[in-house]
Amino acid sequence: MHRNPESRTDGRDRAAWQAYRRLHERVDAEVARDLERKCGLSMPDYDVLAALIELETPDTCIRVRGLSARLNWAHSRLSRQLGRMEQRGLIAREPCERDGRGDDVALTASGRKTIEAATPIYHSSVRDRFTGLLTPQQLTALIEIERVIAHKP
Repeated sequence: MHRNPESRTDGRDRAAWQAYRRLHERVDAEVARDLERKCGLSMPDYDVLAALIELETPDTCIRVRGLSARLNWAHSRLSRQLGRMEQRGLIAREPCERDGRGDDVALTASGRKTIEAATPIYHSSVRDRFTGLLTPQQLTALIEIERVIAHKP
């Protein structure tokens, strides 16, 4: 259902947007603090490691370009993040063996151990600070809202 933005005069649009922004910032900050305190990972570290786990298969190379698309990050942002993670031994970048165009990204043994330890902490934090505070109906409504916005023409 498409709504005319001019038709609202009660301020709900602005209030809803501000509520979303406050909620997003607060929950992200709280989860990020938990990850940093308990695992020594930043939220971007976790996002990259989790995406690598999701994308990896035994016979698939993970390209920087594909990882950038998966995370919806600019190439420059991802490149800087990968550099920091590479220095800490969490990931490795190597030229693609298949065609020599671009770099592949892979988890190191340390990166794999780190994400395996961090994942239950991350999920617990999300549950404690977000999903566990909502009713099943509220969770369903949130999922539906995301679908509407993510699939708009």
